[in-house]
Amino acid sequence: MMEPLESRVLDINAEALGVGTDELMGNAGKALANEINARFGQGVKTIAIVCGTGNNGGDGFVAAGVLAELGWSVKVLMVKTREEVKGDVARSKLDAIGDGVKIIENACPVDWDDDEIILDSMLGTGISGTIRHPFKSWITSMNDINKTVISTDIPSGLGADIWVKPVMTVTFHDAKTGMTPENSGEIVVKDIGIPKEAEENVGLGEFVYYPLPDTMSHKGENGRLLIIGGGPYTGAPTLAALAALGVGADMVTIAVPENCFQVIAGFSPNFIVKPLAGSILATGHVDELLEMSEANDAVLIGPGLGRSPETLEAIRNFLAKVDKSKPVVVDADGLTALSGHLDVLALGGKSGVLTPHSGEFMMLAEGREDNSIKKMAEEAGFTILLKGKIDLISDGQNTKKNLTGNVAMTVGGTGDVLAGLVGGLMAKGVKPYNAARMGAFLSGAAGDVAFEEFGYSMMATDVVDNVPMILKTCLKM
Repeated sequence: MMEPLESRVLDINAEALGVGTDELMGNAGKALANEINARFGQGVKTIAIVCGTGNNGGDGFVAAGVLAELGWSVKVLMVKTREEVKGDVARSKLDAIGDGVKIIENACPVDWDDDEIILDSMLGTGISGTIRHPFKSWITSMNDINKTVISTDIPSGLGADIWVKPVMTVTFHDAKTGMTPENSGEIVVKDIGIPKEAEENVGLGEFVYYPLPDTMSHKGENGRLLIIGGGPYTGAPTLAALAALGVGADMVTIAVPENCFQVIAGFSPNFIVKPLAGSILATGHVDELLEMSEANDAVLIGPGLGRSPETLEAIRNFLAKVDKSKPVVVDADGLTALSGHLDVLALGGKSGVLTPHSGEFMMLAEGREDNSIKKMAEEAGFTILLKGKIDLISDGQNTKKNLTGNVAMTVGGTGDVLAGLVGGLMAKGVKPYNAARMGAFLSGAAGDVAFEEFGYSMMATDVVDNVPMILKTCLKM
């Protein structure tokens, strides 16, 4: 089953592959009409199609024209007006309906007449909360009337306080999360021509999950990230912090051993840098770090920490005790700490992302019977972003590939950039699997732009510099 917004993800990714909304909507409407005709076309062929103002309504407009051509008596009841239909594609489908179809704008639920079948094409995926007028009146009427009711893609209102209860739902590509025979009637899945690559690979569509800031929000309300790093190395946590800010996190705090405090603080006035006593992360710092994490929305641990036995023990102690409300990215030396200790992640229902390269992944998988990325992610309860020529991302249930990036991204620091992007997105409230998908695409796409300019001389800072531009492009979709 697909999560509600995944339909939009697929539409955008398909369009990037040359299969546009116009084609998909046309295929959906035709599949819907043909299924209705096959099921009910031997009887009295009268139908009322109730259309909303979005793409769900557009599917209904197409179905209306096809059913009319198949000899049905068709009436389109528009919940609102022609001018309120959203999107050029849906409007074009409405305009294409032939003269043989009666269209009523601002219709009321009393306009059923003798229609034997009612087609619900009002509301699509992603609906929640309270259904308001006029949709509530339509849903109530459909549930009360003694006629055959069919829903398009998903019953209108499903996921909210009231929804259409059809005898059948004709859904597209895959059933949507939450649909059952009890709330959706018979579920019929139709292929509408979405390319396989749109489902298998991350793309611009992933950015439907990016949380745009509220215009009334204040400082810190759009993501606070704590980065625990540094000691032996100073560049890694710095690059991660720059990336997190570049992806839109409001505030980034870097907790570092005091020996490198001045160096990291001097990199940028945008950082908040907290010194930890000593030259390495130690077990005595864990309580202090846990207190810092309470003031942040997500945590990134690992960049530049080194592999001192005490540091690795401190990482494990922190991960065991951090509150489950704080999703965690574990990267670099943090992954070394988890070798043979993946069970630490399962304590207290934690969530987050592990970002290993192939060598680190094999280290984590050592001694396991099933070392597939999907199985490891499922057992750990963490999304795994396996970095490589083609990145693999899995949360244990779903797996996608990322094809952005280039050979020059073997340069040191690009992994820290990726970890910072994922951490910044999680701090903004993005779920780990979605943050990993977006982060992988962003990092690779920014790297591709840098490679065009600098070739094999590109550096990790060049990748960071291109993140805002790539993000801006992605959010235009």
